[in-house]
Amino acid sequence: MTVELLTRAGCQACAAARADLTRICADLGVGFTEVDVDRAADDGRADLRAEFGDRLPVVLLDGDEHSYWEVDEPRLRADLTGRR
Repeated sequence: MTVELLTRAGCQACAAARADLTRICADLGVGFTEVDVDRAADDGRADLRAEFGDRLPVVLLDGDEHSYWEVDEPRLRADLTGRR
């Protein structure tokens, strides 16, 4: 199971999502990675910015879009608990 947070530098909603995800994942003993879509594009992964750049932050669960603009905490907790 992988949890990934797609963000952009200077994005206040991204900072709030990071804080929420940090708390939720810590509660459940799950790690997550964060990817800045602009840096990823500079490193050859322009697909992330093209697909998700207009609705950041985005939470990906096992590579699938789980939520965007904010963390859907009840749904994420249920999905992470159910995938253990």
